[in-house]
Amino acid sequence: MDFNQDFFTLFQLPRRFALDRTALDAAYRRIQGEVHPDRFAASPEAERRLALQWATRANEAHQTLRQPLARARYLLALAGVDTAEDTNTAMPAEFLMLQMEWREAMMDARAARDADALETLIREVRADARALEAELAVALDDSGDFAAAASLVRKLRFLEKLEADLGEALEALLF
Repeated sequence: MDFNQDFFTLFQLPRRFALDRTALDAAYRRIQGEVHPDRFAASPEAERRLALQWATRANEAHQTLRQPLARARYLLALAGVDTAEDTNTAMPAEFLMLQMEWREAMMDARAARDADALETLIREVRADARALEAELAVALDDSGDFAAAASLVRKLRFLEKLEADLGEALEALLF
């Protein structure tokens, strides 16, 4: 194995956003079976250290590829594209308005201690996130439109943050 290979090559998967999770998980288990540090417990120090490095690399690759937002960022990085998430927060007005509406609805539901309303909002945000992921698949896999993909990554980041905030609000009501 080549330590400098990209994560897709490591798992022998096509370099695409649309990813077969079953194939990813199977490839991960196969590699972990080959390099797990427990298999090298009686080996010389250098071999144990190398096995640990490979196991760590496989873990990092698996975590990156199994999460849509991280996978999209990684694909863009492989293409030399910076998503500029920290510096470019410009969003279309309609997207920002929807974010504001969802946040207001979250505050209202939290104040009213309405868990059902929070669960409904979570479902709506997840549905929008899945739609953005479908758009990312087209931008990255079909059209190679990296600028559009970077913009979609920034939007998806907003939605993931909102979903996390909604989850925390719901958890606070339930516990």
